[in-house]
Amino acid sequence: MRWRLAIVYRLRKGRGGKQKQQETCDIESIKGDKRINQAFQIRIRAAEFEKNLPFPNHTCNGDEELYPNKIASYSKGLPHNNLGEVDLDAYHALIRSLTTGNPADFEHIHLGGDRKLVNPQAALAFGLEGPDSHHLAVPPAPTFSSAEEASEMGELYWQSLTRDVSFTEYDANPITQRAAADLSGFSDFRGPKIGEQVTTGTLFRGETSGDLVGPYISQFLLKDVPYGAMTIVQRYRTTSPGDDCMIRYADWLAVQNGAFTVPNQFDPTLRYIRNGRDLSEYLHQNFTYQAFLNASLILLGMGSPIDTMNPYKNSLTQSGFITFGSAHILHLVATVAICALRAAWYKKWLVHRRLRPEVFGGRIHNHRTGVASYPFHSDIMNSSVLDVVFNKNGTYLLPIAYPEGSPTHPSYPAGHATVAGACATVLKAFFNETFVIPNPVVTSADGLLLLPYKGPDLTVGSELDKLASNFAIGRDAAGVHWRSDSIKGLKLGEAVAIGILTEMRSTYNEKFGGFSLTKFDGMTITI
Repeated sequence: MRWRLAIVYRLRKGRGGKQKQQETCDIESIKGDKRINQAFQIRIRAAEFEKNLPFPNHTCNGDEELYPNKIASYSKGLPHNNLGEVDLDAYHALIRSLTTGNPADFEHIHLGGDRKLVNPQAALAFGLEGPDSHHLAVPPAPTFSSAEEASEMGELYWQSLTRDVSFTEYDANPITQRAAADLSGFSDFRGPKIGEQVTTGTLFRGETSGDLVGPYISQFLLKDVPYGAMTIVQRYRTTSPGDDCMIRYADWLAVQNGAFTVPNQFDPTLRYIRNGRDLSEYLHQNFTYQAFLNASLILLGMGSPIDTMNPYKNSLTQSGFITFGSAHILHLVATVAICALRAAWYKKWLVHRRLRPEVFGGRIHNHRTGVASYPFHSDIMNSSVLDVVFNKNGTYLLPIAYPEGSPTHPSYPAGHATVAGACATVLKAFFNETFVIPNPVVTSADGLLLLPYKGPDLTVGSELDKLASNFAIGRDAAGVHWRSDSIKGLKLGEAVAIGILTEMRSTYNEKFGGFSLTKFDGMTITI
């Protein structure tokens, strides 16, 4: 029996065995072929809109061409020599497969161990929602020898050294005080500052205004999550204090070649996220849009007001559900996540191919120990953090929170950050950003309790921005991403979500003035 998916009418046998058309029960004003044509025209207009946008220039930082030995390019998982420099034949095979796009060529990439590359062909995938992944651009990543890259590496070293310091103790802890002072001395550090100085109150935070207000961790990573007929308490498994990985050179080199190392040691007690180590492990185990699904459920559960532009805001007879209601919100959070990842993967594999921070740390170690020479900016070479790391671990390697180090795909932009930017943008479009979150909390220093927070009001918009930054910069705390990976990833995800919301404007029957939201740069827009 054959089934048709788009049946407009059915036939039935009448008396005498003849076929006749069954009368329709459809009472809408636009029926049959007119409806089909209208749906077709909406799709065509959306496609034409995307087609007619100027195609951006996808410029990279030039490091791949500048350094013939590819010391500044992503190569993890391929074979390397004892310096951690990639086998050039293997690298060229990777580039050949990315250039041709032929699936057979990807099967001829020479790996250095058991770990496989993560989905390079996703960079070539098409999507049917929002802008094509190739139609959005991010600026070039900082160059290997730049002052900006030096500052980002300095920040990563300090993040690794402060993983076990509770966020609530940053102001009083001598390590975080020293980190803030050292980062203030970098000539091109672009993290948030107060009076041109990094402070313990701005340390490792995001760049939106909401990031600097209240606790480091967003309320959406702390509050209970109403999950259907049950409640999820956000206490998570974390790793044991001091459980840092890849601090021995042999381990570092093995991981670059695609080997697996000894797994993490876990704390037997579940805890609320209280420090960089907890946040790193949460982002080690989470699924793509988990935090934003939870945020959606928290907002819906607390009765957070919908955005003032929502067409059902003042309706006397209707409420939203499939459009402009809970089902719509939950669907879009998942939809924009995969679209954001497609956009990030194109830039990772086909444009930038930026090396991971752990590799930069290996370069510093080999340079400092005199077995190689690399063109580092003097800011990182003169930073006190290198001696602190060496005195603690006996190497200049960047301590990583994960035994496998970074994932086996390029660094820029960060996938977690791009997802976060897209999902947060959707939630800001649907909920009233100015609503003050009731009964805010902060984690106790041991992560066992949630305590009442007392301080400036925390709004939905600011805490969604903070959640996005936690989601992005938390991966920096693990040592697997750079600050610019995270910040530029957030903005790419935002652009993805805005593109999807723009397309969807034409699909609604409701009288609708547009989605209103505040971007990460503080600009308020209506889509």
